[in-house]
Amino acid sequence: MNIAIPLSVFLISYIIGSFPTAYIVGKINHINIFEVGSGNMGANNIMRALGLKWAVLVYLVDSGKGVLAILIARLLGEAVSSSVIAAIAVVIGHNWSVLATIITGKLRGGKGVATACGTWLMLAPYWQLFVVALSAWGAVVLLTRYVSLGALVAVAIMVVWTFVLIFSAAIPAVYSVYVVLVSVMIYVRHWANIRALLTGRERRLGQRA
Repeated sequence: MNIAIPLSVFLISYIIGSFPTAYIVGKINHINIFEVGSGNMGANNIMRALGLKWAVLVYLVDSGKGVLAILIARLLGEAVSSSVIAAIAVVIGHNWSVLATIITGKLRGGKGVATACGTWLMLAPYWQLFVVALSAWGAVVLLTRYVSLGALVAVAIMVVWTFVLIFSAAIPAVYSVYVVLVSVMIYVRHWANIRALLTGRERRLGQRA
Protein backbone atom coordinates (compact mmCIF):
# COMPACT_ATOMS: atom_id res chain seq x y z
CA MET A 1 0.00 0.00 0.00
CA ASN A 2 1.39 3.37 -1.03
CA ILE A 3 0.98 5.75 1.89
CA ALA A 4 2.88 8.63 0.28
CA ILE A 5 -0.21 10.38 -1.08
CA PRO A 6 -2.39 10.06 2.08
CA LEU A 7 0.57 11.15 4.21
CA SER A 8 1.27 14.11 1.92
CA VAL A 9 -2.40 15.11 1.99
CA PHE A 10 -2.44 14.94 5.78
CA LEU A 11 0.74 16.97 6.24
CA ILE A 12 -0.16 19.65 3.69
CA SER A 13 -3.66 19.99 5.15
CA TYR A 14 -2.30 20.14 8.69
CA ILE A 15 0.09 22.95 7.76
CA ILE A 16 -2.72 24.85 6.01
CA GLY A 17 -4.87 24.47 9.10
CA SER A 18 -2.02 25.66 11.30
CA PHE A 19 -1.93 29.09 9.67
CA PRO A 20 -2.65 31.35 12.71
CA THR A 21 -5.04 33.86 11.15
CA ALA A 22 -6.31 35.39 14.38
CA TYR A 23 -2.80 35.71 15.80
CA ILE A 24 -1.60 37.58 12.69
CA VAL A 25 -4.67 39.85 12.65
CA GLY A 26 -4.06 40.56 16.33
CA LYS A 27 -0.43 41.44 15.70
CA ILE A 28 -1.43 43.78 12.88
CA ASN A 29 -3.57 45.56 15.47
CA HIS A 30 -0.85 45.42 18.17
CA ILE A 31 -2.39 42.78 20.41
CA ASN A 32 -1.52 39.18 21.25
CA ILE A 33 -4.77 37.27 20.81
CA PHE A 34 -3.51 34.58 23.17
CA GLU A 35 -3.32 37.13 25.97
CA VAL A 36 -6.74 38.76 25.65
CA GLY A 37 -10.26 37.56 26.34
CA SER A 38 -10.55 33.79 26.24
CA GLY A 39 -7.06 33.47 24.76
CA ASN A 40 -8.54 31.55 21.84
CA MET A 41 -7.22 31.86 18.30
CA GLY A 42 -10.58 32.38 16.64
CA ALA A 43 -13.07 34.85 15.20
CA ASN A 44 -15.17 35.14 18.37
CA ASN A 45 -12.22 36.30 20.47
CA ILE A 46 -11.13 38.66 17.69
CA MET A 47 -14.63 40.15 17.63
CA ARG A 48 -14.45 40.91 21.34
CA ALA A 49 -10.98 42.39 21.02
CA LEU A 50 -11.11 44.18 17.66
CA GLY A 51 -14.68 44.29 16.41
CA LEU A 52 -16.88 42.73 13.75
CA LYS A 53 -14.95 43.53 10.56
CA TRP A 54 -11.79 41.80 11.78
CA ALA A 55 -13.83 38.87 13.10
CA VAL A 56 -15.46 38.41 9.68
CA LEU A 57 -12.03 38.46 8.03
CA VAL A 58 -10.69 35.82 10.43
CA TYR A 59 -13.77 33.64 9.95
CA LEU A 60 -13.54 33.80 6.15
CA VAL A 61 -9.82 33.02 6.07
CA ASP A 62 -10.18 30.17 8.57
CA SER A 63 -13.10 28.74 6.56
CA GLY A 64 -11.02 29.14 3.42
CA LYS A 65 -8.32 26.96 4.96
CA GLY A 66 -10.79 24.07 4.98
CA VAL A 67 -11.80 24.69 1.38
CA LEU A 68 -8.18 25.01 0.19
CA ALA A 69 -7.04 21.84 1.94
CA ILE A 70 -9.71 19.75 0.24
CA LEU A 71 -9.14 21.31 -3.18
CA ILE A 72 -5.43 20.46 -2.97
CA ALA A 73 -6.20 16.97 -1.64
CA ARG A 74 -8.45 16.23 -4.60
CA LEU A 75 -5.66 17.18 -6.97
CA LEU A 76 -3.22 14.87 -5.21
CA GLY A 77 -5.24 11.73 -4.68
CA GLU A 78 -8.54 9.86 -4.94
CA ALA A 79 -11.26 12.42 -4.31
CA VAL A 80 -13.29 10.81 -1.52
CA SER A 81 -10.55 9.35 0.68
CA SER A 82 -8.21 12.31 0.19
CA SER A 83 -11.02 14.72 1.02
CA VAL A 84 -11.72 12.95 4.30
CA ILE A 85 -8.05 12.93 5.28
CA ALA A 86 -7.67 16.60 4.38
CA ALA A 87 -10.84 17.64 6.19
CA ILE A 88 -9.74 15.97 9.41
CA ALA A 89 -6.12 17.13 9.19
CA VAL A 90 -6.91 20.77 8.48
CA VAL A 91 -9.13 20.97 11.58
CA ILE A 92 -6.43 19.28 13.67
CA GLY A 93 -3.98 21.86 12.34
CA HIS A 94 -6.26 24.74 13.29
CA ASN A 95 -7.03 23.37 16.74
CA TRP A 96 -3.43 22.41 17.57
CA SER A 97 -1.36 24.69 15.36
CA VAL A 98 2.32 23.88 14.92
CA LEU A 99 2.93 27.37 13.50
CA ALA A 100 1.32 29.08 16.50
CA THR A 101 3.27 26.76 18.76
CA ILE A 102 6.55 27.70 17.09
CA ILE A 103 5.69 31.40 17.42
CA THR A 104 4.57 31.29 21.06
CA GLY A 105 6.48 28.32 22.45
CA LYS A 106 3.23 26.71 23.67
CA LEU A 107 0.73 24.38 22.01
CA ARG A 108 -1.92 26.76 20.75
CA GLY A 109 -4.88 26.78 18.40
CA GLY A 110 -8.50 27.61 17.79
CA LYS A 111 -11.71 25.68 18.30
CA GLY A 112 -12.27 24.47 14.76
CA VAL A 113 -15.73 25.77 13.90
CA ALA A 114 -14.83 28.09 11.02
CA THR A 115 -12.34 25.67 9.47
CA ALA A 116 -14.79 22.80 9.86
CA CYS A 117 -17.47 24.87 8.10
CA GLY A 118 -15.14 25.21 5.13
CA THR A 119 -14.64 21.46 4.99
CA TRP A 120 -18.34 20.77 5.46
CA LEU A 121 -19.11 23.06 2.55
CA MET A 122 -16.86 20.93 0.34
CA LEU A 123 -18.03 17.52 1.56
CA ALA A 124 -21.76 18.21 1.88
CA PRO A 125 -22.52 21.10 -0.48
CA TYR A 126 -26.23 21.37 0.29
CA TRP A 127 -27.31 24.97 0.78
CA GLN A 128 -30.26 23.93 2.95
CA LEU A 129 -27.88 22.48 5.53
CA PHE A 130 -26.00 25.73 5.89
CA VAL A 131 -29.11 27.91 5.88
CA VAL A 132 -30.63 25.87 8.72
CA ALA A 133 -27.39 25.71 10.72
CA LEU A 134 -26.71 29.43 10.27
CA SER A 135 -30.31 30.27 11.18
CA ALA A 136 -30.06 28.15 14.33
CA TRP A 137 -26.78 29.83 15.25
CA GLY A 138 -28.32 33.27 14.73
CA ALA A 139 -31.44 32.43 16.74
CA VAL A 140 -29.44 31.08 19.68
CA VAL A 141 -27.06 34.05 19.69
CA LEU A 142 -29.95 36.50 19.38
CA LEU A 143 -31.86 34.93 22.26
CA THR A 144 -28.95 34.19 24.60
CA ARG A 145 -26.00 36.28 23.32
CA TYR A 146 -23.84 33.18 23.76
CA VAL A 147 -21.81 32.75 20.56
CA SER A 148 -20.28 29.48 21.78
CA LEU A 149 -23.71 27.96 22.45
CA GLY A 150 -24.86 29.00 19.00
CA ALA A 151 -21.81 27.34 17.46
CA LEU A 152 -22.36 24.11 19.40
CA VAL A 153 -26.03 23.97 18.39
CA ALA A 154 -25.17 24.66 14.74
CA VAL A 155 -22.52 21.92 14.73
CA ALA A 156 -24.97 19.44 16.27
CA ILE A 157 -27.51 20.23 13.53
CA MET A 158 -24.87 19.80 10.83
CA VAL A 159 -23.82 16.45 12.31
CA VAL A 160 -27.37 15.09 12.37
CA TRP A 161 -28.16 16.39 8.88
CA THR A 162 -24.92 14.98 7.46
CA PHE A 163 -25.69 11.54 8.87
CA VAL A 164 -29.12 11.74 7.23
CA LEU A 165 -27.36 12.47 3.92
CA ILE A 166 -25.01 9.53 4.51
CA PHE A 167 -27.83 7.10 5.35
CA SER A 168 -29.76 8.24 2.28
CA ALA A 169 -26.63 7.61 0.13
CA ALA A 170 -26.51 11.25 -0.93
CA ILE A 171 -22.85 11.44 0.13
CA PRO A 172 -20.25 8.68 0.69
CA ALA A 173 -20.54 6.61 3.88
CA VAL A 174 -16.84 7.15 4.68
CA TYR A 175 -17.70 10.78 5.46
CA SER A 176 -19.09 9.48 8.75
CA VAL A 177 -15.48 9.14 9.95
CA TYR A 178 -14.98 12.83 9.28
CA VAL A 179 -18.25 13.83 10.96
CA VAL A 180 -17.48 11.93 14.16
CA LEU A 181 -13.85 12.99 14.51
CA VAL A 182 -14.34 16.66 13.62
CA SER A 183 -17.43 17.12 15.81
CA VAL A 184 -15.63 15.47 18.74
CA MET A 185 -12.64 17.80 18.22
CA ILE A 186 -14.91 20.84 18.19
CA TYR A 187 -16.71 19.82 21.37
CA VAL A 188 -13.44 18.94 23.11
CA ARG A 189 -12.03 22.37 22.25
CA HIS A 190 -15.26 23.95 23.55
CA TRP A 191 -15.16 22.05 26.84
CA ALA A 192 -14.20 25.17 28.83
CA ASN A 193 -17.11 27.04 27.18
CA ILE A 194 -19.49 24.21 28.01
CA ARG A 195 -18.45 24.30 31.67
CA ALA A 196 -18.75 28.10 31.69
CA LEU A 197 -22.24 27.89 30.16
CA LEU A 198 -23.32 25.40 32.81
CA THR A 199 -22.05 27.61 35.62
CA GLY A 200 -23.20 30.94 34.17
CA ARG A 201 -19.68 32.27 33.61
CA GLU A 202 -19.62 32.27 29.82
CA ARG A 203 -18.99 35.63 28.16
CA ARG A 204 -21.88 37.04 26.16
CA LEU A 205 -21.81 38.74 22.78
CA GLY A 206 -20.91 42.39 23.21
CA GLN A 207 -18.67 41.90 26.21
CA ARG A 208 -15.24 43.26 25.45
CA ALA A 209 -12.18 41.06 25.84
